[in-house]
Amino acid sequence: MVYPLPAALVTCGDAEESNMLTVAWTGTVCTNPPMLYISVRPERYSYGLICRHMAFTVNLTTEAMARATDLAGVRSGRDCNKWELCQLNRAPGVANVCPIIAESPLSIECRVKEIMHLGSHDMFIADVVNVIADDAFINDETGSFDLAASGIMTYCHGGYYALGDKLGKFGFSVEKNKKRSR
Repeated sequence: MVYPLPAALVTCGDAEESNMLTVAWTGTVCTNPPMLYISVRPERYSYGLICRHMAFTVNLTTEAMARATDLAGVRSGRDCNKWELCQLNRAPGVANVCPIIAESPLSIECRVKEIMHLGSHDMFIADVVNVIADDAFINDETGSFDLAASGIMTYCHGGYYALGDKLGKFGFSVEKNKKRSR
């Protein structure tokens, strides 16, 4: 019951055959080197594509992508072309053969390092090889990605949610009041 999680669309395959699947079982594994994981059921159509290419891309989703994100999770790429069904645009990856979703504010290209067979899902532990960010959400002053402004969507126990109000920042609980000099 560790929620909320990002509602991500994972793309896999190559220019000839690609697919997307909705994944909420994803997260950071390591900072240095940068690594993340996704967990996928072996019977999913995308599972074979990920295994074949040993690569995938995690595309964060937005409120505007909510319907497409849900649709990609309830339909199989065996039976339909999810790109057309979800009305999302494929763009070429930079460091992977996997396409990215053009509408995604942030795409994280990954190469599979290890597959752990765990039960209902297999965990793909992967190295992050590239991050593609929409320039519209890059802060001009800091050069950082403004995740809150991007409108990313989360998944919480069967529901999709927008991010709420910012409550603080890392370390705010121990910050000392800065005195203004006159």
